Amino acid sequence: MTDAPREDLSPPDGDRPRRRPRYPGTHPRRLEQKYKEHNPRAYPEIVAEVRARGGTPAGTHVPVLLAEIMDILAPTEGECVADGTLGYGGHATEFLRRIGPTGRLFGFDLDAVQLERTRQRLAESFSNFTVHRSNFAGLAKPLAAAGLDGYDIILADLGVSSMQVDDPARGFSYKYDGPLDMRMDDRRPRTAAELLATMPAGELARALWELADEKDNERIAHAIVQQRTRRPIRRTFDLVEILFEAKGMTRRTWRERAKADQHALHPAAKTFQALRILVNDELGSLKNLLRIAPSCLRSGGRIGIISFHSGEDRLVERAFREGLERSVYAAVSEDAVRPSRTERFDNPRSSSAKFRWARRV
Repeated sequence: MTDAPREDLSPPDGDRPRRRPRYPGTHPRRLEQKYKEHNPRAYPEIVAEVRARGGTPAGTHVPVLLAEIMDILAPTEGECVADGTLGYGGHATEFLRRIGPTGRLFGFDLDAVQLERTRQRLAESFSNFTVHRSNFAGLAKPLAAAGLDGYDIILADLGVSSMQVDDPARGFSYKYDGPLDMRMDDRRPRTAAELLATMPAGELARALWELADEKDNERIAHAIVQQRTRRPIRRTFDLVEILFEAKGMTRRTWRERAKADQHALHPAAKTFQALRILVNDELGSLKNLLRIAPSCLRSGGRIGIISFHSGEDRLVERAFREGLERSVYAAVSEDAVRPSRTERFDNPRSSSAKFRWARRV
């Protein structure tokens, strides 16, 4: 005798509560799987674990040289601050704490999605700030509208944010496969893929050398031009494979080298850096900032710039020195401030950072 079929007492599919996706182990690989890292308040232990490994939790950004910058730029109660690269709001949060409710902060960023997320996060604790979808070269515009004669402090962080690097859809990282985009501002007309499809070999080789100190610049430029005649280069891993071949390497040989030397630079790192700078015209924006900064600073105002590439650092150093010679600035940094050994260990992405400052007469 067979058992009678049991009545199904479970609710219909439409009434079932959706189960939260299982966290895929201690080291989830895909960005969308790292929901615990995206919510540091709810999962502080996960965030602590990632930071202890020298990583940056997904969807966040660790501010570089925070203590040194606050000590040098010395924000005080009631001052007006321009954070030219708002990002995750790490520097902005500390500025707002120090300038107090009588101070004011203007935050600038090109990334509309991250700008809104940071605005909402800051609004939970502060009200004396505004955000503007612009890069740091546009920091003069809000002054007139606000009826202000200048800023007491200007800070610009020239690095790409961890939120952008870690998102495969943005195409900034050679570690993840994604569309070869690299635009910080999706209003820009040309992606990295479109740039590689048309840029002459000589111009590309020169950019790789000047913007990233890439010694294999000519070989890489030739390999890219050869490849695009056969097949478009549309994804990050398409470009990475070309770079491995141009350098006479494979993924396996690279893994062996990286295992032997943890500080070895990825073969694609410099090319990706140069392309990002080109796509976003980062040097053009920096030059504009250095040109307008003195007129945007109040008497005694301070400006600080964090760079991650020797070309950027040279521009900043030269502009500050020339400003000192013309008596535009009363004092400038003698040497670049670098992250401490402890910070480099805790946040490897800070390793190449250089901070320079100047004070208006």
